[in-house]
Amino acid sequence: MSLAPADAGVMTGAMAAPAPNRPVVPSAVLGTLIFAVAEVMFFVGMISAFTISRSGAPAGTWPVPGQPMLPKDATLVNTIALVLSGLVLLAAQVLWAKKKSAAKWLVVASWVLGAAFVALQGREWAQLLSAGLTLTSSRLGAFFYLIVGMHGAHAIAALVALGVAAVQMLRGTMKGGLFFGVQVFWYFVVMMWPIIYVRVYF
Repeated sequence: MSLAPADAGVMTGAMAAPAPNRPVVPSAVLGTLIFAVAEVMFFVGMISAFTISRSGAPAGTWPVPGQPMLPKDATLVNTIALVLSGLVLLAAQVLWAKKKSAAKWLVVASWVLGAAFVALQGREWAQLLSAGLTLTSSRLGAFFYLIVGMHGAHAIAALVALGVAAVQMLRGTMKGGLFFGVQVFWYFVVMMWPIIYVRVYF
């Protein structure tokens, strides 16, 4: 018994392979989110240890007399630069779907602000080291260079990723999944810093 053309079309449609499922969250974003959550827990542990050590120090011994105070006023400028970088990147995300030509230059501006933060932090470290605050000079020095140094390492890595994203956007080869993954990484660096700044510098 032969099938009519209409019946054959029905059978063909029924036997066709199902369309591949599209991931709800791009792999780059999901992987970066998992990494960021793990790193947040890592920083929370370090900041908690710092807080306990500082609260248990005898009066007048934190910081050690004769050692420099952390430059909280000067570091506020660094903090503003980093927060602005995150806000500019957020604006680039909003424009990404509508006007990619404007979004790419906002990503470049975000990178420049982030690079300024890293450079200013490096200058701050050089000044503190020359003033006698080192990794082994006191518990404050040890915690400071551990916590702020780890954040600096993350900032440099995220800055490299953001730079790659900026170059790809300027070339017109950027893919959305990579862009969003880079954003998650950079937002983690941006949002983690004000917490470190308030808990460590004050």
